[in-house]
Amino acid sequence: MQGTTTHRKKIVRYSYLKLIGSSVFVSLICCLLAYSLKHITGYFLERIAEGIGNLDPRLFIILPSIGITTIYFLRKYAFQNRKNKGIKEIYTTLETRKDHLPFFKIPSHYVNGFLTVIFGGSTGIEVSTVVATATVGNQAYKRLHPAWAYKTELICAGVIAGVTLLFGSALGGLLFAFEVISRKYNKTLMISGISSMLVAALFVYYLDAAPLFNFTPKQWQWQAVPYIVILALIGGLLALYFTKIVIYAKSFFAGIKNNFIRVNLGAITVGLLIFVLPLLYGDSYHGLGKILESSLHGSVNWLYFLPLLLLVLLKPLAAALTLGAGGDGGVFAPSIVTGALLGIFFAQSCNHYLGTQLIVINFALFGAASMLSAAIHAPFTAIFIVASIVPSGYILFAPLLLSSLVAKLLAKKIYPYNVYTYKEVAHS
Repeated sequence: MQGTTTHRKKIVRYSYLKLIGSSVFVSLICCLLAYSLKHITGYFLERIAEGIGNLDPRLFIILPSIGITTIYFLRKYAFQNRKNKGIKEIYTTLETRKDHLPFFKIPSHYVNGFLTVIFGGSTGIEVSTVVATATVGNQAYKRLHPAWAYKTELICAGVIAGVTLLFGSALGGLLFAFEVISRKYNKTLMISGISSMLVAALFVYYLDAAPLFNFTPKQWQWQAVPYIVILALIGGLLALYFTKIVIYAKSFFAGIKNNFIRVNLGAITVGLLIFVLPLLYGDSYHGLGKILESSLHGSVNWLYFLPLLLLVLLKPLAAALTLGAGGDGGVFAPSIVTGALLGIFFAQSCNHYLGTQLIVINFALFGAASMLSAAIHAPFTAIFIVASIVPSGYILFAPLLLSSLVAKLLAKKIYPYNVYTYKEVAHS
């Protein structure tokens, strides 16, 4: 009897070792995939935006149509008319053991996410990266056969590496996999997740350690708590607006049978919005950086507040139209950017009209955490991702926690779905 128990323990240990090895392998592949997509997209995004701006800004009107039309033809011919449905596909795969993410989703999401963003589609590469890296994990599960029980573990290993590389946050990647993808915790998920997280963290440390923004937050004061709560409540409502408008846009465009009209109606509308407000171009991270810079040094008047308010309201609309028209992407970048813009608008308004001394960069981060948390219903993911996009962001851990929880609780109480859990709508 004792010999049987010892033998069983050896089998379990060996199985865990194979799981660790497989998770490390998946993480390395996904780190390379996410790193290349992030930097290639960023390079072309800046070059195209700068070139069009210098040549003729009116070209912004047709640019998204070029990108989304290219995606349409790639989907039809190169990928045999097989559609991408984003994170919903991961859920379907995890719920059914025999269902798998096909290999074509790696190049499909990689290329489509790249084309969507560089041609101005007002979203980001995050969901494209998540599905592509989840597919790497699923393919490893099929081909390596470390153990038939570890499908979820290897999919999460891929996702953790991808999200870690995008935002430089290993804990953000780990928590996203648990809060949004698997939606559960157990021993094998922890083994696989930590293995992947450590590999991705080392990759980031040595090859991609620069934060998304170079604005350092400042120490916060307890007197700011009421304002943080108010901002979080507004951020939760704004995330609901974003969720609703994405769901409506996808439903509306799905009802248009003519492919030419469906693609160009949304894409040209996005192009017009970009022509009026160029900061809506692509993921808008670069534009947000400019606004943060001006908020620290520029003067504040109604000419400052009006464009900022328009960006807060129109960034979610532009993202929804991009997705509805057939672009590839999701809600990460739009949520972070819109939430940060909301935080800047809120802090500057209070300072200008109420005589407060709110720290603008801090409130930009509180707004970003609020909206991301409420949009994806993952408050702890939002905390660590937002804290990692600036140097020394963790000094704001407590107010980020408050912002994320308040916004998520409000959003879930009013409307229990988000764009990931809503059953009737799939990501493009």
